[in-house]
Amino acid sequence: MATYFHVHLVSDSTGETLNAMAKAVTARFDGVIPIEHIYALVRSEKQMERVLQEVEAAPGVVLHTLVDRHLREQLEDGCRRLDMPQIGALDPLVGAMSRYLGAALSTRVGAQHALDHDYFNRIAALDFAMAHDDGQGTTEQLEGADVVLCGVSRTSKTPTCIYLAHRGIRAANVPLVPGQEDGERLTRLKNPLVVGLTVSPDRLIQIRRNRIDNLNASQSSSYTDQDAVRDETIKAKRAFARRGWPTIDVTRRSVEETAAAITNLLSEHRNQKIGTSW
Repeated sequence: MATYFHVHLVSDSTGETLNAMAKAVTARFDGVIPIEHIYALVRSEKQMERVLQEVEAAPGVVLHTLVDRHLREQLEDGCRRLDMPQIGALDPLVGAMSRYLGAALSTRVGAQHALDHDYFNRIAALDFAMAHDDGQGTTEQLEGADVVLCGVSRTSKTPTCIYLAHRGIRAANVPLVPGQEDGERLTRLKNPLVVGLTVSPDRLIQIRRNRIDNLNASQSSSYTDQDAVRDETIKAKRAFARRGWPTIDVTRRSVEETAAAITNLLSEHRNQKIGTSW
């Protein structure tokens, strides 16, 4: 039986950091399912009063990333009155960093979301990923990518590119299509790292059948045929090996895990280029 509990996430910014931290923590417990109550952009006493009313109506753990001292005190006082546990999610890290750096803390709300160079770089990376999705763009245009993902249909190329773009990485993807696209043109690329994505045939057939069902489309025999899919994946692996491209098996990986592996490969690729330039 699953254990359900209320968790109240209170932020004076977008709440993305807090939401990610809450999910990471609750994932460590088996059979525990949080009922999330998210309060973003809480920046006034009146808003905080509504938050405390909802905490009282649905008792549970309160997590926050509040910067404003007065709002923190209002939340802390309210939770003490309600006898509810409240935790400043970033407090241990902020405290440790402050002691190490000997620096004063900023009181600017949403400082990590500033409209700076990194922000606009992420937006540019998103534009690039969308413009170079599913094989779009010439070989010359692909030279502007940091990484190009290659693989058969339904190997999570597009969502991985979008995820990488949110990290400021310019990613493009080229699908391997039997009789149409074999990825040979990517061997002419000089700057980007090319990464091959592989998947087990059984998992690939399952994903493709689910997609066809969701689209209410007629089933293509070669698209989901076991022998054809197996041959397709084997040829892809051989092509990656022949070209010396690093490969990642996405069969049991989430998009986040695949992106993390690609980021590591990209870091090595960039270090090698720097070493060569020396």
